[in-house]
Amino acid sequence: MPAPAATAPDPEASGPGIPNINPVTGLSTDYLNHFSEALMALEMVRDMPECIDDLRAWVPKTYAEHFAGSRLSQREAIIQTYEAAPRSLRDALDGLADVLNSRLAEARDSAVHHAETGAPDFAPGHTTDYIRPLIGQLTALINGSGSGHAERERSQAAIDAMFR
Repeated sequence: MPAPAATAPDPEASGPGIPNINPVTGLSTDYLNHFSEALMALEMVRDMPECIDDLRAWVPKTYAEHFAGSRLSQREAIIQTYEAAPRSLRDALDGLADVLNSRLAEARDSAVHHAETGAPDFAPGHTTDYIRPLIGQLTALINGSGSGHAERERSQAAIDAMFR
């Protein structure tokens, strides 16, 4: 007897090990963790130098790379839902993520250089002041507050089709 077919997760479901997928955009807020963790390490490294290893280990990742490398059991469905989202929404997300990845990588490199050499070029405050609003914009985009009505309808139809 064949095993029962796996069913896709409910797009509104959230709980332990299940990232929140916004039913309007089809995007998961779990991607925000990628940036928030780097920002937190960057903010803490001056007062807690042992955080430098966490910061050093952080690498820029696209949305798909973040989930492909995760241990989430729904990672493939999350990536498929992203790929089914309207091109304009993905382009906006990817553009913001590119800027965040770039700025955080530059700040990481500066912090690591400072930790290794004591160079005075490390100023996390300026970087974090720039990054926080970008994370806010990405949060709004993932949560659907940046989408128009027609785009939300197309996105919802794509999500519904994915989870049938």
